[in-house]
Amino acid sequence: MSTTTPRRGPRKAPAERAAELAQAAGSIALEQGLSAITLRNVAQRAGVAPGLVAHYHPSVEVLVAGTFSSIVAAETEEVAALIAGSGTPQQGLSLLLDTLLDERRLNVTAVWVEAWSLGRRNETLATSVREQMDAWQAVIRDLVAAGVASGEFTTPDAESVAWQILGMIDGLNAQALVRWNGVADRHTHLARAVEVMVGAPASSLMRNTRAEPSA
Repeated sequence: MSTTTPRRGPRKAPAERAAELAQAAGSIALEQGLSAITLRNVAQRAGVAPGLVAHYHPSVEVLVAGTFSSIVAAETEEVAALIAGSGTPQQGLSLLLDTLLDERRLNVTAVWVEAWSLGRRNETLATSVREQMDAWQAVIRDLVAAGVASGEFTTPDAESVAWQILGMIDGLNAQALVRWNGVADRHTHLARAVEVMVGAPASSLMRNTRAEPSA
């Protein structure tokens, strides 16, 4: 009785294989969390042998850090692009609050929260977390500074205000992960606080009063 050996498809280029493994790790992180990223799990998701994953990612810590950075940087770039096309800085800041408090983004919030915890024992991940926090703060700082330059905002310290806004967004989103009802309308309360912080007119950052960007 003869047997046949299944024919393998063409070998993938290193860049294509690396992208495939990165996508697998990202899917695991968003669905199950960063702690679920292991060589075995990534291999199973990608349909390859664990040894192949180890060849591309000898360190799980580095793989976790890289996966975190890819997920968060993609969201930062997406939101920054939305802001750039939103019109005025005031409209951009209101849009930013709307977007980042969208509960459909809670899977990314969960990745952030887990990264803060795991980063205590994974310095590579901690470095990535600090870099991505700085990147987010820069987006908000530049937006607030643009509003000051246009006369829409009056804060004298866009740098500090940006950190405060970022901290409030992070806190409210972390609370939303456990469906806490202590704040019935996160956007309304945050918008009111941010209006005071940046020196914007009352209700100017509310959803129902924000002017639509001009065509």
